[in-house]
Amino acid sequence: MSKMPANVWLLTLIQALAMSTGTMMVLAGGVLGAKLTPDPAWSTLPLAMSIVGTAIGVLPITRLMQHFGRKPIFIAATLVGALATLLAAFSIIHHSFTGLVFCAFLLGLMLSAIQQIRFAAMESVGLEMMPKAASTVLLGGLVAAILGPELITIGQIFTAQSFVGGFFLMAGILLLCSLLFTQITNTHLVSEKSANTGRELSQIVKQPVFVLAVSASVVGYALMSFIMTATPVHMHVHEAFSLQDTKWVIQSHIFAMFFPSLFSGWLINILGTSRIIYIGLFAYTCTILVALTGNEWLSYWGALVLLGIGWNFLFVGGTVLLAQSYQPVERFKVQGLNEFLVFGSQATAALSAGLFLNLVEWQGLLFASFVIIVIQLIVVGRQQYRITKSHALNQQ
Repeated sequence: MSKMPANVWLLTLIQALAMSTGTMMVLAGGVLGAKLTPDPAWSTLPLAMSIVGTAIGVLPITRLMQHFGRKPIFIAATLVGALATLLAAFSIIHHSFTGLVFCAFLLGLMLSAIQQIRFAAMESVGLEMMPKAASTVLLGGLVAAILGPELITIGQIFTAQSFVGGFFLMAGILLLCSLLFTQITNTHLVSEKSANTGRELSQIVKQPVFVLAVSASVVGYALMSFIMTATPVHMHVHEAFSLQDTKWVIQSHIFAMFFPSLFSGWLINILGTSRIIYIGLFAYTCTILVALTGNEWLSYWGALVLLGIGWNFLFVGGTVLLAQSYQPVERFKVQGLNEFLVFGSQATAALSAGLFLNLVEWQGLLFASFVIIVIQLIVVGRQQYRITKSHALNQQ
């Protein structure tokens, strides 16, 4: 077994620290939104706008990385993120809902760059180690799961107003990330000429492996965001669970998102990506069933843990499959399109979560999620059939 390069471990550390911004926003965004918004239907808007920022940022970020290399864009993005967290702290102090939403959008732009870390890690190794590299980087989420929400609690030591200290601490962490990015060695500088060679996107997207890869990541992220965004609002605001109980559910969920990375790369090599995607969808189905069992704390905790596990299998499986759909010179445009579709759907899901919660309540939101799971099962079955048929024709 080949040894994982030091570059991958450094990227894993940065992922752990930088992604804490996103995990902090999962808890803070919904709760602060509910407190500051003039309309309860828009309580999830801050978190949703951070995801919108990610969706909008992916195409220009990948284009900039294509021309300047990954390293300078990573550094610039974390510096912007540090500034945005400082502005968010001042927005909370002045009770500005609009300011919080704007800062959440800026943080989303930063996170669109951080999402490229997994591709940088995969490009640091050979083809046979790509699943392991992708899952290794995602292990950083184990730290982010604890650190992000915990910063809110730690921050209360320094400031009396809830959440303010956490955002100040996050600014310092992002500045540290910008320094760590200066040490990565794989910058992937690609000239415009070489980046624009290869097949047209219209040809690439027709491949069943591309459809399967993107649909797995899209459904994985969108459904996770849909349920996760609504959970803290439903628990803390509607069902009156304490912030501590709500925080523990969210931390457990995010931990469950990344814990399977300890073995998901190995499982892909053993079972294949299609089976991993099926397992992810099965975990999502169990999420709905557990969430429908009642309004006890354990029901929320069990459902959100299963949601995290399902997300990991779908996202890692989709990421590994995506690398099989393009040639090296096509990677930036294909990765950019994939990220736009994934985070665009995640943004739509997050934006609609608050509206669904107000219109059809928690149970209606869960039933809508189940319909999407059924549709994705049909898509996976059809695309797997196309892939098998194509392999059979090629062997004749």
